[in-house]
Amino acid sequence: MLQILSFESLDSTQTYLLKNLKNKTLESPIAIVSDSQTSGLGSRGNSWDSNEGNLFLSFALKRNSLPNDLKLESSSIYFAYILKEILQKLGSKLWLKWPNDFYINDKKVGGVITNISADNLVCGIGLNLNNSKDTFTSLDIQIDREYLLNLYFNELKKFPIWKQIFSKFEIEFHNNKNFSTHIENELVILKNAKLLEDGSLEVNNKKVFSLR
Repeated sequence: MLQILSFESLDSTQTYLLKNLKNKTLESPIAIVSDSQTSGLGSRGNSWDSNEGNLFLSFALKRNSLPNDLKLESSSIYFAYILKEILQKLGSKLWLKWPNDFYINDKKVGGVITNISADNLVCGIGLNLNNSKDTFTSLDIQIDREYLLNLYFNELKKFPIWKQIFSKFEIEFHNNKNFSTHIENELVILKNAKLLEDGSLEVNNKKVFSLR
């Protein structure tokens, strides 16, 4: 059974969880939720901080509990797509930009990051539920955070196989064609990228994973 610990503020739910898993003061499966965070972890070492009232979540699962056909390098796609699908069913126009960013139209609304800690996979999710900073935007529907978490964790219990998630993400991948992403510290235009069955991309005759 997944234990959920809630906090008013943390520097980062991801950092907190990784530290306590390493120290063996916490064990998976477990989730950490915070009302706000001051030094959140984002892609490529960037920070993900936002205002109070948004979603700041990290959770750890045993690696051997994950679907057998899921490559760890594509975990961000897997966990992000499940949340995206829930929000779309509730009326949101949110879509998933490869490999781990939530977008509404052409603006980022959140993202997912994954790490490995011993025999655990640790997933962090940041999502602007009701307010945003700078060039980001917020979710286009109103939803209670606790209600969303309940829906998400109930869906994760089903552990759909990777093939099911990929088949739907593949259909929507065309949304990426007008965007670019950083691959090995290089900004790559996704117009001619080909999505492969394991979640990687073929770009300029080279196979790359997200590694996020």
